[in-house]
Amino acid sequence: FLEYFIIDYGTMWTEILDILEEKVKEGLDVRVIYDDIGCVSTLRKNYDKYLEKKGIKCICFNKLKSFLAVIMNNRDHRKIMVIDGNISFTGGMNIADEYINKKKKYGHWKDNAIMLKGEATWSLTVMFLQMWNASRKEDKDFNKFKPTINPPISGYTCPYGESPLDEEIVGENVYLNIINQAKKYVYISTPYLIIDNEMVTALTLASKRGVDVRIITPGIPDKKIIYSVTRSYYKCLIKEGVKIYEYEPGFIHSKIFVCDDEISTVGTINLDYRSLYHHFECGIYMYKTNIIEKINK
Repeated sequence: FLEYFIIDYGTMWTEILDILEEKVKEGLDVRVIYDDIGCVSTLRKNYDKYLEKKGIKCICFNKLKSFLAVIMNNRDHRKIMVIDGNISFTGGMNIADEYINKKKKYGHWKDNAIMLKGEATWSLTVMFLQMWNASRKEDKDFNKFKPTINPPISGYTCPYGESPLDEEIVGENVYLNIINQAKKYVYISTPYLIIDNEMVTALTLASKRGVDVRIITPGIPDKKIIYSVTRSYYKCLIKEGVKIYEYEPGFIHSKIFVCDDEISTVGTINLDYRSLYHHFECGIYMYKTNIIEKINK
């Protein structure tokens, strides 16, 4: 199962597509969801029908009808890959050559993804299946997709989803929760820094109580106007002791929080209004897992 905001022609997608075609011939259930606006300039029109002809089930999410329609705001910004219900991937990486630095648009592209095995994968599987069945009611029983492996674990790993259709801002609440409980440090990387008053207050209050708050943003922007808006927040944050660093070699697309050697989240949710309020998103919340040291490094 693949669910991505952007799929683009190139080395990465060609190699993945070759494998997907092989798996279809082997009789596997192969499904792809891509976002229509995310792929409006990368895939040809009706690319979903092209994949269907290859035996790959495909949904083009929220097809572009009119930019004036409010529903066009709600994009599928998730990046999910699930294999056999046992292994899954998520994080900042879409399927396009700039994400693997085969194509350099904005200097060096820095990103992060995370692999889950076993029970935690189930939540990402359900997120995918819920999205799929909202368009095609094919799966009456999700339980047949449950993980069949149970590797040893440390700490707690909790995938979470963000939806613009409910009344809870899960993504921002996760971020605020991490900032508000920090005692020693909070390290953040985000491609965009366009935040509301609650987030500004949480960051500055954490800094005032002695927490080492550091934010990494891009040194080379992908969108110049958005970059200017991102930089407009620097002054009020730096004035209160928040440290901001720009990734000079290029564009950092990671969405990562790590706190006090105990808590971290890696996912798809940017620190901007669209990700926090308009998009379908996902992330992985981790507490006292052995991966946090690697995320910190």
